[in-house]
Amino acid sequence: MTPTLAPVVDADFEAMLSLRIEALRESLERLGRFSPEVARARLQSQFRPEWMQHLVVRGERVVYFTVERRAGELRLHHLYLRPEAQGRGVGAWVLDQIKSQGLPITLAALRDSRANDFYRRHGFQVVEEQDFDIEYRWEAA
Repeated sequence: MTPTLAPVVDADFEAMLSLRIEALRESLERLGRFSPEVARARLQSQFRPEWMQHLVVRGERVVYFTVERRAGELRLHHLYLRPEAQGRGVGAWVLDQIKSQGLPITLAALRDSRANDFYRRHGFQVVEEQDFDIEYRWEAA
């Protein structure tokens, strides 16, 4: 596997929405909060192509992620993997690319999502628990 990064453009919105729904559906259904309309509205409100990238493996977009640079840290807003790409190291590869910038990283993960185990395995520490999300922070060693 040789992943490559590709920029996001406005025309990618529908494909990214589809990937987001595919990645989050199971977790949101478990919480009784799945809604395609809400997923569309949330992505529209957070759609910033200049902060977004796709991860391409064998010519297919399998991941998209959004990183906002803030004062002295990075905020990982999205890291969505196609279900068939999960458990294959691509999420870890993306985190390694973000961590290589040497700045602290913050993010929120949906409560009861398998993503929580993923982030904990990769050194993220819980800083706050909310009704539906868990806030994490990673500090460079």
